[in-house]
Amino acid sequence: MALFSSLTPVFIAIICVLIGVIMKKTNGEKEKRDTKSKQPSRPWVDEDLKDGTDHPLEEEEGDEEWQGLEENVAHVPFTGERYSEAEMIKRSQIFYELLNKRRSVRFLSDEPVPREVIDNVIRTAGTSPSGAHTEPWTFVVVQDPDLKHKIREIVEEEEEINYKKRMGDRWVNDLKRLRTNWIKEYLDTAPYLILIFKQVYGQLPNGKKKTHYYNEISVSIACGILLAALQNAGLYTVTSTPLNCGPQLRVLLQRPANEKLLLLLPVGYPKKDATVPALTRKPLEDIMVVM
Repeated sequence: MALFSSLTPVFIAIICVLIGVIMKKTNGEKEKRDTKSKQPSRPWVDEDLKDGTDHPLEEEEGDEEWQGLEENVAHVPFTGERYSEAEMIKRSQIFYELLNKRRSVRFLSDEPVPREVIDNVIRTAGTSPSGAHTEPWTFVVVQDPDLKHKIREIVEEEEEINYKKRMGDRWVNDLKRLRTNWIKEYLDTAPYLILIFKQVYGQLPNGKKKTHYYNEISVSIACGILLAALQNAGLYTVTSTPLNCGPQLRVLLQRPANEKLLLLLPVGYPKKDATVPALTRKPLEDIMVVM
């Protein structure tokens, strides 16, 4: 009995140590989970620019349900253009030289542009590949002066906040050398604004949602083709991603909830006194690795 009494404080101490270790381990695991679940604070991130592909649709909308394509899509013979090696080299060089002249132009003229040209370049963008051929893009063409000005007001209001609060000193300082700010005169002067929306999901005939796989990548590829088509037609633009303007512009343009703004392109001819930064592009050896 005396021995037990003398050992009691030791037992109590051991139990306290064990409890402390268990609690510390539990709290540590909880902190790890909390740290993992919390994303770093990035106030400049635009929710509209996030790809929804990794968020599966609700379970009742089932992966096995018909997604709009025929069960067995017919395949037809295909014969592609085939050029001689000399012709391939020539064509690739000419196309490179054409695209190498592409510049981001912020000083756009109000000179009219044939509407048929705009139709054709968007048709061209619509030839882009897409995940499971869902074609998850909507190109909204704005030419009405009042509507363009409303777009400018929304963009400039948010961009001023972006420059002063959201983007941070490093980003703002990097942009200073390009002489850009939140004033977007080209949104009024360009004869056309093309707003490209990604459809994060589609709509089935039964009213349920249709999965749009890799919707952001698909629409981004279409945007690249659109830029090439504009350059080929002799038109110029500047790729604009107005942060945090998507919801307001979506409402203004009466677009449905499944569409999110990805890119805004003012399109037209350069002003006679237009300037661009004297930038150079990386040489081939800096952007290509041959294995």
